[in-house]
Amino acid sequence: MPPPLALTMGEPAGIGGDIALAAWTRRGEGLPPFLVIDDPERLRLLAGRLGLTVPIHPIAAAAEAAAIFSGALPVLPQGLARPVAPGRPDSANADSVRASIERAVALARSGEVGGLVTNPIHKQVMYDGGFRFPGHTEFLASLTGEPARREVMMLTCPGLRVVPVTIHVALAEAVATLRRRDIVEVGVVTARALTEDFAIARPRLALAALNPHGGEGGAMGREEIDTVGPAADELRRAGIEVLGPLPADTLFHARARQGYDAVLCMYHDQALIPLKTIDFDHGVNVTLGLPFVRTSPDHGTAFDLAGSGRASADSLIAALKLAAVIAANRAARQVVGR
Repeated sequence: MPPPLALTMGEPAGIGGDIALAAWTRRGEGLPPFLVIDDPERLRLLAGRLGLTVPIHPIAAAAEAAAIFSGALPVLPQGLARPVAPGRPDSANADSVRASIERAVALARSGEVGGLVTNPIHKQVMYDGGFRFPGHTEFLASLTGEPARREVMMLTCPGLRVVPVTIHVALAEAVATLRRRDIVEVGVVTARALTEDFAIARPRLALAALNPHGGEGGAMGREEIDTVGPAADELRRAGIEVLGPLPADTLFHARARQGYDAVLCMYHDQALIPLKTIDFDHGVNVTLGLPFVRTSPDHGTAFDLAGSGRASADSLIAALKLAAVIAANRAARQVVGR
C-alpha cells in the first residue's frame, strides 16, 4: 500500500478545516488515505459546529494513518498559539501554519508520506506573523535546500493545464521582467513534469502571446518578436513540441484545447482566469519541479464561509486524488528506472 498523503492545516480561521473534515466524510469516493497536520481539539470542535460525524484520531507517526483512515481522521497534532474563531484570523497562529507546512515537507522528503496537499493560507495574516515569501510555491521551493531549483506553478482542471511564467507580482512588474530565459526554464520544467508526473510521453506546449492579437507583428508590442517567440524556438531546439506564441483570446476554447497538453501563460491572471472560468470547483494547484509531490485546492481561505458548512470540498478532493496519481506515476518511473 502506498504511503498516505499529508494535508496541512492552512489558515485555521479559514475553510481548511471545514473542507478537510468534509473530504474525509466522502472517502468512499475513491479518496487516497491522508492525515491532517492540525490541532485535534480544534477539529473536534469544528466537526461539532458543522454537524459532521468525524472521529478525530491523534497519531504519533504517519505510518499509523492508513490503518486508521477508514474509521477515523488521522491527525498529527500541531498546536496553536491562540484559540481559533472561524472567520477571524489571528497572526499569532502564523507560526503554527508555517510549522504544519514544514512538517509535511519533512515527511514527504523522508518518504513517510507520498506527497503533501496544502490547505489555503492567508498571505497578509502570514506576513503579519513574520512570513517573508510571496506564497506557498516560493516557500516550498526554499524548503528543498536547493536554491538553484526552478519552482513552477501549474493550475489544472479536467480539460486544461496552465502554467504562469511570472506568478505573484504586479502586472506592470510581470511585463517589465518577462525574460526569454524564464520562459524557457518554465517550459523545460513543465515538459518534464508532464512526462514524469502526468505520464504524457510526448508533451505538447502552447505559448500564450503577451499582447493582444499576438502583438500584430510589432504594432501592439514587440514582446512576441523579441522574447516569447525566441523562447519558443529555443524550446523547439531542445526537442519540445511547442505551438505559438498564439493570441490568448483564441487559445482556451474547447477546440483549441485539444491541440496541446499545457499552456505557458505570461502572467498570473492570463492563466487563472480561463481555468477558473472553465471549472472553478475542480481546479488544482500543482507545484512542478520539486523533489516531492505537492498539490493544493485552487481557492482561498474564504473567511465568509468558514464554520458555516457551505464550503465545497470538491477542489480539495481533486487535489488529493491528483497528488495520489502523481505519486504513483513517480513511483512507477522509479521502478522502471531500476
